[in-house]
Amino acid sequence: MKIYIVEDDELISGAMKKHFELWGFEVKQAADFSNIMGEFLEFKPELVLMDIGLPFYNGYYWCTEIRKVSKLPIIFISSASDNMNIVMAINMGADDFIAKPFDLQVLNAKVQALLRRSYDFSMSGKLLSHKGAVLSTDDGSLSYEGNRLELTKNEYKIMQVLMENNGKIVSRDTLMQKLWESDSFVDENTLSVNVARLRKKLEGIGLSGFISTKKGQGYIIE
Repeated sequence: MKIYIVEDDELISGAMKKHFELWGFEVKQAADFSNIMGEFLEFKPELVLMDIGLPFYNGYYWCTEIRKVSKLPIIFISSASDNMNIVMAINMGADDFIAKPFDLQVLNAKVQALLRRSYDFSMSGKLLSHKGAVLSTDDGSLSYEGNRLELTKNEYKIMQVLMENNGKIVSRDTLMQKLWESDSFVDENTLSVNVARLRKKLEGIGLSGFISTKKGQGYIIE
């Protein structure tokens, strides 16, 4: 899971980065405060921690911009914790507000709870993640930037095999053998139909080109 920290106080930002990395998160600190959206789109986080007072544009502006393209959870962190700022943050699309100074353990608890609610999976469950897409082996769903897909049994098995082997070509035979374990017969045409349907679903949440075809070899998630 990836967290993007938009905080211009390097001591606070660094402390948060170190803390969440200890919990197994991949963390990016904002570097170019005039290009927060560019960094956001490149990093593709699952959650954003956002300060209000920032160079160039404030956190409200960037929250509004992010909300134009993503429903992912956003937590505001600010010393400007009066009621007006809290109400404004929520109205701008924030999911939570934490006042500075804060305890890192409390922040971590809020982050984990918000991720569980947003992506509807248990943090202790087994997850497969690639380029911001998260496949939950608990309920067979796929999440990306705050959007959640319900997958059929066959679609889930295809995604599971491809994500477990990301960067490697998986042959059509291998996928059919995996699907054969289910209670339905799977031939070449059935596999093609399932992959086509899965691709259409992925495109619907912004994952165009996620599954590539290698002619005569199979499929790959690169």
